[in-house]
Amino acid sequence: MTSTAHPFALPPHLTPDFAKVHDYWKGLIRGRASDMPYWDDVKLSDLPGLTAKLILATVSAGPVRLRFDIVGKDVSARYGKELAGSFADEIEVRAPLDFFSAQASATVEGRQPTFFKSGEYGRLLLPLWGDGHISMMLGIVA
Repeated sequence: MTSTAHPFALPPHLTPDFAKVHDYWKGLIRGRASDMPYWDDVKLSDLPGLTAKLILATVSAGPVRLRFDIVGKDVSARYGKELAGSFADEIEVRAPLDFFSAQASATVEGRQPTFFKSGEYGRLLLPLWGDGHISMMLGIVA
């Protein structure tokens, strides 16, 4: 049996903004009860100075479909319009959300954080548990 490399694997070292969000996510895990935090434990106000770079998206049960609930102003500005309330499969694919749906699917299927790097930015997606499945994702674009 051969091992397959995880698509969107985390790099060996995360830059400070990514590391701060990843460490926050890990700190929310409730002991051995789960391998990821519950979505209702996330408070974006716990990440001061980063809220403009954060994304919080709802993940549907069944086929993966994502709705952007909260999109930081830096992310929306880079994209070129406000995204809160939009579905990932209904927006134009462009930076900083290129390959977003593929990365999100890998996050759900792998049940672990994923990372995407483009020439000018990176994106970290972190799964959040709720209602018996991965029901939300916390992300940062920097």
